Amino acid sequence: MSQQSLFSRISGPYLVFTHFILLALAGLTLSRVALMLWQWERVQAAGNPLWMLVQGVRADLILLGLLLVIPLLLAPVLALSRFKTLWRRFSYVWCLFALTLLIFIELSTPSFILQYDIRPNRLYVEYLKYPKEVFSTLWHGFRVPLLLGSAFTVLLVVLAARHFRAVAQQQGCTSNKKLWLSWPLVVVLVFISIRSTTQHRPANPALFAITPDAMVNSLIISSGYSVLYAIYSLRHEARSTEMYGKLDEATMLQQALDWPWLKQYQFTDTTLPTWHRQQATVQRDKPLNLVIVLQESMGATFVESLGGVPVTPELEQLKTQGLWFNQLYATGTRSVRGIEAVVAGFAPTPAQSTVKLSNSQQNFTTLASVLKAAGFHTQFIYGGEAHFDNMRSYFTGNGFSQIVDINQITKPKFVASWGASDEDLFDKADAELTRLQQQRQQSGQPFFSLVFTSSNHEPFEFPDGRIDLHEEPKNTVNNAVKYADWAMGQFFKKARNSSYWQDTIFLIVADHDNRVYGSNLIPVEKFRIPGLILGADTKAGTIDTLSSQIDLAPTLLSMLGVSSCHPMTGRDLTLDNSSPGRALIQFDQYFALKQPDGLTILKPDGTVVRGSYDEAKKTLQLSDLPASRQQYEKALAEVQLPSYLYREGKYKSEHRCEKSAVAP
Repeated sequence: MSQQSLFSRISGPYLVFTHFILLALAGLTLSRVALMLWQWERVQAAGNPLWMLVQGVRADLILLGLLLVIPLLLAPVLALSRFKTLWRRFSYVWCLFALTLLIFIELSTPSFILQYDIRPNRLYVEYLKYPKEVFSTLWHGFRVPLLLGSAFTVLLVVLAARHFRAVAQQQGCTSNKKLWLSWPLVVVLVFISIRSTTQHRPANPALFAITPDAMVNSLIISSGYSVLYAIYSLRHEARSTEMYGKLDEATMLQQALDWPWLKQYQFTDTTLPTWHRQQATVQRDKPLNLVIVLQESMGATFVESLGGVPVTPELEQLKTQGLWFNQLYATGTRSVRGIEAVVAGFAPTPAQSTVKLSNSQQNFTTLASVLKAAGFHTQFIYGGEAHFDNMRSYFTGNGFSQIVDINQITKPKFVASWGASDEDLFDKADAELTRLQQQRQQSGQPFFSLVFTSSNHEPFEFPDGRIDLHEEPKNTVNNAVKYADWAMGQFFKKARNSSYWQDTIFLIVADHDNRVYGSNLIPVEKFRIPGLILGADTKAGTIDTLSSQIDLAPTLLSMLGVSSCHPMTGRDLTLDNSSPGRALIQFDQYFALKQPDGLTILKPDGTVVRGSYDEAKKTLQLSDLPASRQQYEKALAEVQLPSYLYREGKYKSEHRCEKSAVAP
């Protein structure tokens, strides 16, 4: 009896699946080795590469076990002799389909890592909803990897199809008795591979976060496992913070609201624990207009005075004319996270941004809902398709009266993959603001406009002849940022001579930085962003205290002269700009509370570490000393509170303050 026939006899009705497991393990291990060699400097610095490979096989067995659950459940019925042909076909199709997905996702991994410094994760899944924009980006920015990856995928799938077809012909079935006797053993083996631990909870990707480098940790697992777990996690968004631990409601509220700037307010309604009356520090006969220029990916990386590349000369010039934030930090790495923080004053969680979550699509508190209630006209202006990232639904349901996107921009000078160029966007914005100012002069109605740019986005397309290129070739991030900065500068030159300037407060702020990456557990330096308030009677100055994007909305409300009732827990920097501040940072599944004395970092496995950040060297040094209970609870409260407010519907704009008061 040959070895092959013996193997076939032992595998019985599971022969194709056995071959699938062996091929997948070999392919995933080979891919992991290649990726680790590519990133060898960081892998070697992070820990023991051999142990990472061993843990990688363990993670692969979890994934393969999950992929075999459905066939295993069907085996007692379909693997009988009478259904031999059907079982062979099913085995062939299932294994080929599963292997195709694994190959495709794995081959797309290098490009994803180059962009996001981590294996494919939830972003990979979310972007599948926008095939037009994604394909355009891939075609113009990653054409060679796209074509090579697709070709290699087809080649490997063809070879796998031939192999599985031949193996399927050898796959036999067994008697009912043998099948039912062997099936429980196979179930136990698959169960063991999926659970992969004897601990209280089964293994998940957090178990493999064994190094201080988030990217290296992601290399230990496969991209297929990362994506599959991301899909699973989408069903548990409302309680996503529980992986860090859990505080009782009273402790959470006491810790989360224990900041010097919040002691100015009275939180009197126990059913709406963060709702309060914010009295504007600036008293005006008529409130000012508000224009927020949300700059795509224009982080501190591109601002020379913040330690970045000198490609934002217009912003550097404008900063001398307004209130400049020296220590402003983004809450996340996605545009929707920046929108959530800047527009809604909402703190980050490991879940999706509330821009996309189902229970925040109607009556969720935003600056627009607050200002609309105060009599403002509210609008969103964007150069691309407003439906992208669910922005249209979120904005129209939460206080924005008017949406202006590429469909309302007539005869744009230049259209890129993500929409009309920033200069076209700002031309449209200027026309809209002029029109709204004319209405204000006639009716007295102020306005709020959110202007969201897009030219600084992969594949970095912008019109020729506008700027002196910072570098060659043309379509690089530094050149795209310089163009975006130029377009913004042209807008503000117009705005200064406009009818709306003297009645309008402007905020320039980034949604996040570009390509958040680095060898630190959390690349803190990639969360620092520029922020500038100017216009109307704003006096030039600098805010040096540590600040977060969630502090901008309360600050702006005061500067506009709008007193209001809302649930935002950010800091009104016109009321208190001297107390030590804090920043809230969500990086993949890691959450950090950054304070002047260091960072408290919550890890997805439920552990907590302390770290100190050297701003000059841009390095994060993790401490060997454990975090105190107070430090842990403070950080946990900050990330648990927004999840609680969302889940329990306590951020809804229809709520009202029980008692309109400011603490004496």
